[in-house]
Amino acid sequence: MMTRNETVIISSPHLHAVTSINHVMTRVIYALIPGILLSAWFFGSGVLIQSLLAVLFALCAEALMLYLREKPLRLFLFDGSAVVTALLFALCLSPYTPVWVNFTGICFAIIVAKHLYGGIGYNMFNPAMAGYVFVLLCFPVNMTTWPLPAGITDQQATLLQILSIIFTGPSSLENFDSLSGATTLGWTKSQLSGMFMITEIRNSPLFGSFAGKGTEWIAVAWLCGGIWLLIQRIIKWEMPVFFIGTVFLISLLFYWYDSSIYLSPVLTLFTGGIMLATFFIITDPVTASATPRGRIIYVIGIGLLTYIIRTWSAYPDGVAFAVLLMNAVVPLVDNYTRPRVFGEIKHG
Repeated sequence: MMTRNETVIISSPHLHAVTSINHVMTRVIYALIPGILLSAWFFGSGVLIQSLLAVLFALCAEALMLYLREKPLRLFLFDGSAVVTALLFALCLSPYTPVWVNFTGICFAIIVAKHLYGGIGYNMFNPAMAGYVFVLLCFPVNMTTWPLPAGITDQQATLLQILSIIFTGPSSLENFDSLSGATTLGWTKSQLSGMFMITEIRNSPLFGSFAGKGTEWIAVAWLCGGIWLLIQRIIKWEMPVFFIGTVFLISLLFYWYDSSIYLSPVLTLFTGGIMLATFFIITDPVTASATPRGRIIYVIGIGLLTYIIRTWSAYPDGVAFAVLLMNAVVPLVDNYTRPRVFGEIKHG
């Protein structure tokens, strides 16, 4: 029982935190919706099916791990983090990906990359990217077959055909080859290996007005969603700006050096997963560096590695690998960029 003369000292922070995990994740989902709908428009209803399956698998895996770890289901299951992980993972998959690949990847993302490290706030690697890279390495054939974008061919897979491909495999359709093809980046890399020049490759119907057919407008949707997140103060501007700036400058440098074999900066930024990564993946506060200078180093490293992997490795898009590699060095970056505590004596 306190007396009138007693003073209660409460530790900082003294401001009420109005931003919760659910608040942040809900707005991230809202920002993803335009890009998801455009992806479905250009690449078919398989995008929506993969997203729904990934969300279902993620919630089941999340509930299982929360039960095994004796954590409250209501508090953690519906905070939105598993849904965001599932959507980001699904958006990296081909709409024709078999259901068992989707299940395997999302289970790896939730169980291994997230909960085995201690759950949300403790995971070292971005779960969505970890799950995607896992299935990409294990099942490369299933991960590299994409539907042709709308507008290239009049023949489009029906909903029943897409369901058949996802749940029984492409062998169930005799005309599957006429419904599928390589991505714009995959096609470009294969043609460059065949000694074709960019000017010749750009004549392919896989290219649109200024970047990949369909993917250019999907990238614009990610950009608009990201700007909305900036306005909502869900993410800060520094990481997206330094990441885009790094990719733009390095692609511009090589494009000036030889435009016949290197993509222009606009093609580089608006083809593939650069814009999705800019606002929805590299800005993950858990797996990114915790210091102001460290975050800049972190995103610059992702930008450089993304371009290097895209240009000189066997993989057409290197965002996921770059993110995971920089996740691994975050502790080192944090150690060398830790701000000096007020009053601390600097040694050496």
